[in-house]
Amino acid sequence: MSKKLKNIPCDLCLSRRKSMFNELPSEALCALSEHKSTLSHNKGQVLFLEGTQPMGLFCISEGKVKIFKTDDSGREQIVRLAQEGDFLGYRALLSGENYNSSATILENAKVCFVPKSSFTELVSKDQKFQNKLMQAVCHDLGIMEQKMADMANKTVRQRLATTLLMLKSSYGVDGDQKTEIDIALTREDLAKIVGTAAETVIRLLSDFKKDGLIDLNGKKITVLNDKALAKEIDLFA
Repeated sequence: MSKKLKNIPCDLCLSRRKSMFNELPSEALCALSEHKSTLSHNKGQVLFLEGTQPMGLFCISEGKVKIFKTDDSGREQIVRLAQEGDFLGYRALLSGENYNSSATILENAKVCFVPKSSFTELVSKDQKFQNKLMQAVCHDLGIMEQKMADMANKTVRQRLATTLLMLKSSYGVDGDQKTEIDIALTREDLAKIVGTAAETVIRLLSDFKKDGLIDLNGKKITVLNDKALAKEIDLFA
């Protein structure tokens, strides 16, 4: 169940350094702080649903969120994993359209909500912030196009290797020449990112472990040899 928290002023928020709010002037940060609300969410809670109307912007202060689309058969495809400092819902706000994906809490999170009116006022007044948003939209579209190409042209084994390297880059914690992926993804969630069945992911993870590329400890995955894992991407082309 969501719980309303005391707002942390935006200029004191540590996750702001990772976000597009990082270079906003003090006046704009004060206005955001005055109008936003901060909520704690438990794992599994829904932030927004595909097809619904956006009411504002979500900014992740702590925790992780998965963004996914659902096909006609009800099957999920995870299109993005978001973490501290990431914005959610801004493309729908900018386009005036309904959400084209859904978002649920992957790990217990604190999320700030900025009302639509405050967000649109900020965009209209701050040209630099507006340019950042446009760059972010283009970047996200590029990632989506690449993901679609990967799904069409790479084997499942290649897609899993690509996903593990992406997770290592975004969520990796280094130590003793190995990197633990610090995000508790279920095998089902990992399969939804790769675009295959959970049973296939489990079998391929076991193969990667036997080959000395990764180690497995419950849900946690540790990358032992990223160079060899990267080689897998081209090995089966």
